[in-house]
Amino acid sequence: MSSAQRLRQITEAVREAGRLGVAELAALTGSSEMTVRRDLEVLADQGVVERYRGGARSLLLRGEEPPFALRAQEGADAKRRIAAEVANLIADGESVVLDSGTTCLEVARALRDRRVTVAPLSLHAVNELTAAPNVTLLVPGGRPRPGELALTGPLTQASLAALRFDTAVIGCCGLTAADGLTAYDLDDAAVKRTAIASARRVIAVTESAKLSRTSLAFVAPPSALHALVTDEAAPKDETAAIAAAGVTVRRV
Repeated sequence: MSSAQRLRQITEAVREAGRLGVAELAALTGSSEMTVRRDLEVLADQGVVERYRGGARSLLLRGEEPPFALRAQEGADAKRRIAAEVANLIADGESVVLDSGTTCLEVARALRDRRVTVAPLSLHAVNELTAAPNVTLLVPGGRPRPGELALTGPLTQASLAALRFDTAVIGCCGLTAADGLTAYDLDDAAVKRTAIASARRVIAVTESAKLSRTSLAFVAPPSALHALVTDEAAPKDETAAIAAAGVTVRRV
């Protein structure tokens, strides 16, 4: 198990239980107690858990999104494969609205050498594209969420509503055939809906873990998507059901 996988497993286990001891977490992850203590220090620094002698308690509410820094470490290879496939689907000269999130950040990196116009919805992605010589960068207005640096609010929505894009690349916190594309945050969901409405084509990007998961805020039904790019571990029954709604599913 990689360090990122172990951190995620500890995060989910402590969140589900409320609090867990070091010995319990060591048994769960198959790691030494010393390794678990180091992991808990990392998670405490990120605001995920609060340490106490012999264990930790969760600082994340059920259904709350883990911090950006933690998510950025997860599934890095899969996210790069997804990003490369998305870049292949985008032609030179296209205009693209690029959602926030760690997978979309990888898409920004995959587009750095392309002749495209990009409106990123995250300051992380803005920073990646600022020095890209061939990218025409459009920076929407709005309020960046701390840590995530995703742009939200009425200024962001107004910026997107004033434009028409060839493609919207949309991340998600959950996607199922039954409940559609969902997000943790209501403001984030509103921005995603505006981005979808402003684009001729919508490509959803997500690692397989988010398929079959439903979050609080509804964004759009599967029928609003033209394509889904995910990794090879995506559950076949769920991707088949999404494909039945008219979505082209690509597993990479």
